[in-house]
Amino acid sequence: MWLIWSVGVAGYVLSITNRTSLSAVGVDAAHLFQADASTLSLFAVLQLAVYGLMQIPVGVLLDRFGSRPIMVAGMILMMVGQLVMAFAPNVGVAIVARMILGAGDAAIFPGVLRLVATWFPAQRGPLMAQLTGIVGQLGQLVALLPFPVLLHSTTWSVAFGSLAGLGVLFSVLMFALIRNRPADLAEDVSVNTDTGVIRVVTSQIDLRVSLREALAHPGTRLGFWTHFTTPFAGTAFMMLWGIPFLTNGEHLSIGAASLVTTVYVVFGILFGPVMGALSSRHPTSRSLMIVLPTIGVQVLVWLAVLLWPGTAPLWLLLLLAVALATGGPASMVAFDHARTHNPQHRLSTATGVVNGGGFLAGLLAIFLIGLALDLQGAGTPDTYTLDAFRWAFLTQIPLWLIGTGFLIRERRLTRRVLGLERRPRRS
Repeated sequence: MWLIWSVGVAGYVLSITNRTSLSAVGVDAAHLFQADASTLSLFAVLQLAVYGLMQIPVGVLLDRFGSRPIMVAGMILMMVGQLVMAFAPNVGVAIVARMILGAGDAAIFPGVLRLVATWFPAQRGPLMAQLTGIVGQLGQLVALLPFPVLLHSTTWSVAFGSLAGLGVLFSVLMFALIRNRPADLAEDVSVNTDTGVIRVVTSQIDLRVSLREALAHPGTRLGFWTHFTTPFAGTAFMMLWGIPFLTNGEHLSIGAASLVTTVYVVFGILFGPVMGALSSRHPTSRSLMIVLPTIGVQVLVWLAVLLWPGTAPLWLLLLLAVALATGGPASMVAFDHARTHNPQHRLSTATGVVNGGGFLAGLLAIFLIGLALDLQGAGTPDTYTLDAFRWAFLTQIPLWLIGTGFLIRERRLTRRVLGLERRPRRS
């Protein structure tokens, strides 16, 4: 059980490293491919778009075939993407490489969550999901610290080729060691959380029915908007725009900028167990206790940084990293909603719907920031300015407002379904 989870989560660490491998070398990519801000943002936007679009198909495939074959296929796709990236002759091929990588990345995290649901008792689910997210964040440290050192001490092709080589290794490990379910279970059995009906999960479940049933439950939609609203600011910061903002906008040294991003990862790891425990102990108050406060903290600290006269002091930028770090652990609450409100036979489909929310918001945030920079004439590293970054990062505010509005609505509907809140009487 623990060996299978360990191999899966180690693969997730590599997928996070692959996903964020451009975060600390974005300026290098801009120079190598002669890319302006909008073009540079396309690397992350199209990668996340493919990731998001693949979530529902991946969820259906996981429900049908289990974690092992889908995760192996995902790891092979990521390997191919990084290999193409290593030898990309131009920006078009490089963007295609990131899209291939996004398709492979889409299979890993949902696959690990399915392993958690299959191999561990239900009461451990929230804590194991948080633990999966916590360990996975170590991949960001690899992308932020040793990977840029490797790139700058060797070449672009060697650095990205090395990640492709790790993809080959983990494809073999996953195929050899991961099993879909315990040996004493001949079939997956699920219990419908609404009716209590027990059924055997087969590969004949209809896609349209499974997807429609998952979307029909407000708990799934609550998970979608939870995942939409909480992590996107950290995603945009860590995947692309954080290092350019800190170095070219706030004029920090590379060392100081790396300290800020490292604080983000470390505090994301520290917040995970706390939020996992709260989610387990207070399942009917997750939004009020965890999600909405997280959104509020992120908005307030971002506004403090953007409104600060002149460059922000290092302590405030470190506080920003801590605030953004709450988003990842808080977003894991979304998967607790998916697991709570969906039976086993459509769990991965519901997880795919939920997971797509965060990456939809992430790609919108990354694209809007890049577009805002270009519209201000600050589209290249040589023309980045602090004022341009300030206006660009303000484009995140509408995403928070939209996500919070729908989150509150779906929370109310979910509580009505559970009998925790009465429908308003008509006069």
